[in-house]
Amino acid sequence: MSEKRLFHSVAAQIGELIDEGTFPPGTRLPGERELAERFGVSRVTIREAEIALQAIGRIEIKTGSGVYVCPEQPRSSGILPGVGAFEVTEARLLIESEGAALAAKTISDADLGQLEGLLNQMASRDEAISTKADQEFHATIARASGNAAMVHVIETLWRMREELPEVKHMYESVCDADANIRAREHQDILDALKARDPARARDAMRSHFRRLIGAMLDVSEKRALEEMEQRITESRERFLSSAS
Repeated sequence: MSEKRLFHSVAAQIGELIDEGTFPPGTRLPGERELAERFGVSRVTIREAEIALQAIGRIEIKTGSGVYVCPEQPRSSGILPGVGAFEVTEARLLIESEGAALAAKTISDADLGQLEGLLNQMASRDEAISTKADQEFHATIARASGNAAMVHVIETLWRMREELPEVKHMYESVCDADANIRAREHQDILDALKARDPARARDAMRSHFRRLIGAMLDVSEKRALEEMEQRITESRERFLSSAS
């Protein structure tokens, strides 16, 4: 398991120890070195796990003092699973396609107007504005479905997209290069919703994510080839130079 994904597992284990009472609320956690030895990971991984736990209100990092378990614990730990970009996108394809089909039956004119505005914001050169508009575009469709469980799942999948470093990096690598294509795809989704056509909305959303998965495969292939070329270059320099 990579370092980027390992800290999620460590954070979950620390959370379980808090729940079991090994680290009671209000007490100080052991130091980074001790925790690193306990879990068999690096101190960097421990630090990242602690940052993740602090972000959801389970612990508090006090500079110069240590790390403490929060007296009041959230009802749910909120730790995200260590999944990759392909798993997240596959889940989004399956769930958001059906969400769009449901939304097409009940979406309001106000929601359609909001989607139109968000589509314009997605064209912004400011990445923060564009990404936020993209998130709200999909969230608006989820809410329009009228299914609260689906809204929760889609919001959680977006958290994975933004908070899991490996997933976020993959999305950024793809989305930076396909802004025009994404704009057309989201317009197709909006047009299907305006037509109140569930089948068309489902297909438009599905096509968007299928194309996204294809783009991710292209990026992964390119990275794999670059890494292989780098290893070959290093081997050539090592072995041929020593033989001369």
